[in-house]
Amino acid sequence: MQAYSKDYLNDVVENQGKLFDYIAQYYPDKDTKDFINSYMKSKTRKSVDKGQAYVMTMDTNYLWDYFIKTDKYKLKEGKSLEGFVPDWIGEFYAYYQWYYNMPSSEVIKKVPIDFLCKAYHGLHDLELDLAVKKVGMQ
Repeated sequence: MQAYSKDYLNDVVENQGKLFDYIAQYYPDKDTKDFINSYMKSKTRKSVDKGQAYVMTMDTNYLWDYFIKTDKYKLKEGKSLEGFVPDWIGEFYAYYQWYYNMPSSEVIKKVPIDFLCKAYHGLHDLELDLAVKKVGMQ
């Protein structure tokens, strides 16, 4: 059984990918990995895990504003992820969480960002569901 209705899945996957990409693109001197780790463990993401439609249907800008207000997050100095990697990681994590119906805070532990950065070149050309299933089997 999945985490929430499949009707929301595409929006959640797309919006999370866009959010991660937004942070990497618009804040190139900030630590994208820290942001992703913090977001995946946040109250905001927990609301998505629980299927709260209000948060699940937010676009990138609303989601970013909601996250920094709800979780009182501040970006840290560091290096941003480049290219399509942050978008793909956001989509991957959102789909993985939905497919395996586990808390996002557990997903980030089970599949660390550094692993996905290394595996990106071998996985990003696969359909997202296949990439998630391939990683989930390990």
